Amino acid sequence: MENKKKNPLLRFLAFLLTAALLLGAVLLIANWRKLNFDFIRRYFTYRSLAKNESGQVESFRYIGGIRGSFTQLGDDLLVSSESGVRLYSPSGAAYVDQPCVLDHPFVSTGGTAAVVYDGGGSDLFVYRDREQVFSYTAEKGHSILYASLNAQGQLVLVTQASGLKGEITIYDSSYNPLYGLKISSRFVTGAELSPDGKTLALATSGQTEGIYDSQISFYGFPRSAEETEADAVCSLGNNTILRMHWSDGPLRVLGENALAFVSPDGTLAGSYSYDRRVLKGFSLEGDGCALLLGKYRAGSSADLVMVNDEGKELAALDMEEQVLSMSSAGRYLSVLTADGLTVYTGDLDVYHFADTLQGARRVLQRQDGSVTLISTETARLYLPNP
Repeated sequence: MENKKKNPLLRFLAFLLTAALLLGAVLLIANWRKLNFDFIRRYFTYRSLAKNESGQVESFRYIGGIRGSFTQLGDDLLVSSESGVRLYSPSGAAYVDQPCVLDHPFVSTGGTAAVVYDGGGSDLFVYRDREQVFSYTAEKGHSILYASLNAQGQLVLVTQASGLKGEITIYDSSYNPLYGLKISSRFVTGAELSPDGKTLALATSGQTEGIYDSQISFYGFPRSAEETEADAVCSLGNNTILRMHWSDGPLRVLGENALAFVSPDGTLAGSYSYDRRVLKGFSLEGDGCALLLGKYRAGSSADLVMVNDEGKELAALDMEEQVLSMSSAGRYLSVLTADGLTVYTGDLDVYHFADTLQGARRVLQRQDGSVTLISTETARLYLPNP
């Protein structure tokens, strides 16, 4: 039987198709991190919410006022104010409505939980699964200095009492006390538990050989009550510690003069100096750290900078407009100015811009690219177009 030869044109087309598939696979692998399908995720997540004619989610009224503390807890908005704590769904349904007196409300989230406490006061509450799961009231003569949650929802509580500059209690994710630590030599200004719950980082201030010194001290767990000395200490000199954040990678330490990245062994993994610029805004919760640095405290001119966990500047933009609010989550950073809302990606490329914001004064970035816009009396979920 005579063998049939394949059509040369078909063979050439098959070759082109194979080459195109291989090239596409190479480009897909090389640019995987740049691909963005979050608009699909937003479509399926929020398609059931009531929207207006422009396709945006309707706003809802919240209780507490613009001076309160706002944070994202899952898909919900947690509002903490002098009058109490409220938790709202994206459509405005109130799952928590807890009137209480919080003179100085502070909030921290970890995993699917959030802790709200009265800084300098006596009350603390933890919320998870849209309800209160733990509460704490400091005994007479004690006050709450600081509280935070790690990724597993474990709680670190720092209180102050006579004769002590910081008493630390670590709770498990069911809020049973696990470990205690008392500090009398230096003032404790912050505490963060590692994502795996095995290491505690304390921010302290005091004097070393008569010179002011900020330090990060690390304590590994489990440990006995007699083991009171830190396992490792990193000195940051006169760089006063303002905020800390610990997710994957080194501990992010926001200072008055520089941003530091500290490893649990006490070594400095990296740092980024403000170079005599004034810190005017920041957000540490994204894939990178976002800083707003200005030459002067007054005025609107400033540099918007993204920094990685090695202390290297990834991108920078000149901002000539006054920044009202900024927030980051995952790969996104939202910046609110008088002219509108700009959502950037981690390299400060513009992902979306909107100039009609109905009096928004605050923003909260979400992992999927959506943004919660908060005005004086109302809040709403904003969905960027693809």
